[in-house]
Order: sequence, then C-alpha cells, then structure tokens
Amino acid sequence: MTNDHHIRTRLRDKIVGIAGCGGLGSNCAVALARVGVGRLVIADFDKVEVSNLNRQYFFADQVGMPKVTALRTNIHRIDKDIMVDSHELILNPDNIPEVFNDCDVIVEAFDSAEMKLMIVETVTEKMPGKPLVCGVGLAGWGENNDIGMKVFDNVYICGDHLREVSPDFPPIAPRVGIVANMEANQVLEILLGKMNDGNNTQ
Repeated sequence: MTNDHHIRTRLRDKIVGIAGCGGLGSNCAVALARVGVGRLVIADFDKVEVSNLNRQYFFADQVGMPKVTALRTNIHRIDKDIMVDSHELILNPDNIPEVFNDCDVIVEAFDSAEMKLMIVETVTEKMPGKPLVCGVGLAGWGENNDIGMKVFDNVYICGDHLREVSPDFPPIAPRVGIVANMEANQVLEILLGKMNDGNNTQ
C-alpha cells in the first residue's frame, strides 16, 4: 500500500496525451488511470461501434457515443479525481502541438500507418524532445516472444514492428491489450524512471 501511494503521489501532477481512443488508446488510458496519472488529454473523432467491443474499452450501452465521451466516463468510473481533457476532432500536424502542448508524454494510438507516421513527424519536428510512445505491429494472435520495444531518440515503439492489421490478421483483444499496456508501462518508465534506478525521484 505504501509503495503504491508513493507512486500515485508522484504521478498526480503528470499529464499524458493519448492520440486516438480505439483499441490501443482506450486500454492504455485506462491502465494509466488505474495507476493514478493525474491528467489525461484524449483525442479522437470517432464514435463507438459494435465492432469495437471485441478489443476496445467500451461497453454495449455506449455504442453511438463519441469515443472521447465514453472513455472519459469509463475513466471517471475508475477514479473520479483524474482530470480528463477530451477533444473530439481529427488530429493533424496543425492541431497536435496545441492539443498536447502541456503533456509530459504523448501516446500514439492510431489505426493507420499513415497517421502513425504523421504524428511521429509532427512531434519530432514541432515538439522536439517530447517523448512519444507508439504501437506498431499488434494484429493477430500468439507470438508473444515477438512483441518488444525499440527506441529511437525520444520515440519508443512497442509491438512486433511487423504484423499490421489485415483481413488475415485482424486486431484482437489479447495482442491489442498487450501492446496498449506495454505503451502504458513505457509511459511510467519515462515518468518515474527505471525500477533499478536509485535516483528516480523526478
């Protein structure tokens, strides 16, 4: 209990941005809410669909709601004290710096490769030094040992870096959840430092 309280105290003033509220974004946001990140900035333009319920942190009675509204509701059911800034919009190179300006870390949680590349380029060029945690290669099932992380300066890429979504390899809850929680775990390492680092008091 004491260690958990200490961690939550250190995370209370942290701000994490979530770009996309689908399978990766909704599950990552919930994981960060459960550990006590004080403020989450979430952005997505989409609405909850029945087809989302196999892997995204939404419920049947939320079908038709904007994803950012439904996710904010679900986060507040976990912890009503977490601040959630929700933006129902399509993210682009012009609004990303404005939406996520105050964030300590940004999580990329888009579906398409084009959008993933767009946010990497935008953050690298317009928000230099801002940590960006991405998910690449999460489709299908099994192959646990292929899932890992690569680091390029301030960009952290979680997944198998290979298996993109296709008709043969759809996004399914277990692998999507693994990568989403890996993203959340990497966010914690950025905010708290490594577990074996005796000086992780930032």
